[in-house]
Amino acid sequence: MTHYLAVERAVRAAAPDDLLRALSDTLIEQFGALTVDLLLADYSLTCLQPVTFLPYTAEPLPVQNSPEGRAFASQEPYLQSAAQNGAVDLHLPVTVRGDRLGILTVRLPEAACTSEVVAELTESAELLGREIVVAERDTDLYLQARRASRLTLAAEMQWQLLPARSCSRPEYAIGAQLEPAYDIHGDNFDWSTTGEKLTLTVTNGMGEGIHASLLTNLAINALRNARRAGIDIADQAALADQAIYERYRGSQYVSTLLLSFELATGRGRVVDAGSPQLWRMRDRAVERVEFEAQLPMGMFEETPYVTQEFDALPGDRLVFVSDGVYGAVSAGGEAYSERALARAIQATSFLPAAAVPRGILQELAAHRAADAQDDALVLCMDWFGREAAEGGEAQQVGEAQEGQE
Repeated sequence: MTHYLAVERAVRAAAPDDLLRALSDTLIEQFGALTVDLLLADYSLTCLQPVTFLPYTAEPLPVQNSPEGRAFASQEPYLQSAAQNGAVDLHLPVTVRGDRLGILTVRLPEAACTSEVVAELTESAELLGREIVVAERDTDLYLQARRASRLTLAAEMQWQLLPARSCSRPEYAIGAQLEPAYDIHGDNFDWSTTGEKLTLTVTNGMGEGIHASLLTNLAINALRNARRAGIDIADQAALADQAIYERYRGSQYVSTLLLSFELATGRGRVVDAGSPQLWRMRDRAVERVEFEAQLPMGMFEETPYVTQEFDALPGDRLVFVSDGVYGAVSAGGEAYSERALARAIQATSFLPAAAVPRGILQELAAHRAADAQDDALVLCMDWFGREAAEGGEAQQVGEAQEGQE
């Protein structure tokens, strides 16, 4: 642990754009590392971009069919024999509260790669992830390194709105993805949690390009402003509706599904204000969960919204999709939601929540007509429940006490 403390001091003292050099120098000094490389997942989650000097990235590596991608997908350290004699490459997930940022690869002499060293380097990778998130307030380095190609202005605005692409805590795990990643328009998602509640929104903005992005920006910030004032989700929708109507006078509107979950019970309250859909997999059975549809936000002045009840049970997988997913049409004219979406949810059942959206979007790409251009949003939430989470913690405590005895 003495080595890790030295790493922590060095990384925390480094300038925002100098984290990798500070980490590399310290790992070489403290662990005898031969090389240290950082790879960040790109916006489409299909490749890992090496962070180097200008222009901040080198040749990318595929997430699929690469050792680094294997560590990224499994979120576990992966050891690989290096080309250099007597050395190994240790690929470590760089993850912050469930948000998968990338991979830290440390080349070590094989004799130095003990279980204790792997544990300390794994912690070092987690530390680097947290520092990158903080550093992004002051430098564009890591955002630039994630780009396999240039983002459109509309996509830039949409990605900057997002809380993350995945997160986890004992009661749930969430993963989400937008496509086309580098040219997204109006689709978006948001979440916020407290000790007792999770609030989740899935948004399908009207229009294309910068106009759709501006509309969605107004909607998301209006909802956040109301949420941060401690207002109920029905009133959040009403206030956002007023803000959008005041600006667009009904010519533009936003479809949104708002949910609020009690973490202790899984009891949920829902406002269905438009087109996003919820699908549920429970005990291997997949079905659409339908709510009473209400008007999209901004369509009419002072629209009243009401909540509906909804319960999530431990083991449920909830999949939220925009109309660019369920309404996508195949070359033969079949909508994706008719049969293919349920099959895709079943086919990705073995994946963790963070990987499910990418898997469903890959299935969607194979289904829809080649000229389809609509945004596609998939958000997956695995609900574990507080009782299951507390049971796991109690089991860990019991095992620790048995070990002490």
